[in-house]
Amino acid sequence: MERLRLMFRHTSIIGIALAVLAGILIVALSGNPWLWALVLVGIPLQMLNEYNLHRFIFHLPPPKRQWQFDILYRAHYGHHDFPTNRALFFAPDFIVFPVLVFNFTLVWTVLTLLGAPWALGGTAAIVMVGGGLTFLAYEWFHSTAHMPVAKTAVERHVTTLHNQHHFRDFSRWFHVTAGGEIIDRVMGTAIDRDALKSQQRIEFIRTLGMRPDDPRLVAARHRFAGRYGLDAEEIERAARA
Repeated sequence: MERLRLMFRHTSIIGIALAVLAGILIVALSGNPWLWALVLVGIPLQMLNEYNLHRFIFHLPPPKRQWQFDILYRAHYGHHDFPTNRALFFAPDFIVFPVLVFNFTLVWTVLTLLGAPWALGGTAAIVMVGGGLTFLAYEWFHSTAHMPVAKTAVERHVTTLHNQHHFRDFSRWFHVTAGGEIIDRVMGTAIDRDALKSQQRIEFIRTLGMRPDDPRLVAARHRFAGRYGLDAEEIERAARA
């Protein structure tokens, strides 16, 4: 229950949960029961979405301009900087909702151009239900990986791999949702078990390769301190890490 309460304090979670419910209603009223099968299509598509966003957007090289860096810090760098800060566990609204709209528009456009009379229902099944539920699963697994709570065997496995991303090599294991590790393996971003034994921890791992006292990091920490409950001691300690 602790994790659910934490999750549903965030508007991104509430918004996606409502999108899932709306998608279920659209599919149910479509008159095409077979569209429920398309929910399964949305699961791997959202896992690919999760991987690509994490690898190619959230881990972009740090921008030179402070305002651009602050956006990236809020999107993801801050989570690496303070991996136990619960306010930074979840993807921000300015990422989640535009991606939802983009994905819905893209799938609906493709199905419409293909002449599918069930384009709306199909898009709802793929994006809103399949994709939405998979996103909620991602946020569940991600928050679980960062919390000291009792975990199932699957959750412990996810936590092990995600900890390697945070504390061994941030250029590996970009998936989080259980089952998504196959994407990392196909894309060459998995960590081989034998290689892990000899691989050294990447320098400045918690700041994604930046020096901890980089002025951009220092400025971003102070800017977001109030919003995420960062005290002066935490900020000072982060600059020395």
